[in-house]
Amino acid sequence: MKSTTFSLSFTLCLRHIPSINHLIGNGGGPEFAATGNETCPLTVVQNPSPFSNGLPVRMSSPARIPFISEGLNLNIGFLFVPPCASTPSIWTVVKGLGKRLSVKLTGYDNTIPGWFRIKTFGFGSYSLVFCPNRGTCGYVGIDNKRRFVVTKTEERRLPILFKRLSDASTATATATATA
Repeated sequence: MKSTTFSLSFTLCLRHIPSINHLIGNGGGPEFAATGNETCPLTVVQNPSPFSNGLPVRMSSPARIPFISEGLNLNIGFLFVPPCASTPSIWTVVKGLGKRLSVKLTGYDNTIPGWFRIKTFGFGSYSLVFCPNRGTCGYVGIDNKRRFVVTKTEERRLPILFKRLSDASTATATATATA
């Protein structure tokens, strides 16, 4: 069983995020890495260390409302990006790089237009889904090399549990996935 911890910096209010006081399983948070033939680290991956929170992530919505809720269209991006990456850089979904759709930073021509969303999954658990402008939504999960991918199967999803922190501008989320 793999799990990950997300450090999230929200641009919106956190009052609707449930509190979770512990980490589940092992595995770290999201970060970027160079994979395949990339000379710039544009791939969103899970840090293998259960002690790493990964890089801070910002979620924002074009709706400009005072909170983030389930089903809301979201842009997700790291607060810090590699110097070689485009800025502003957000998570995008790219086709044509293997069997699955890959989650990458801005910079690929074959990007699928769409939005990320938070979806409730079980008691106190959430998942990220990617919904293309045309077609059906898919779950964000990780492959066997800890790369973030979009999958159609619920079993491969990456469940996320949000945790309120003392600082109102950040939150930590814990996620567990079976791969």
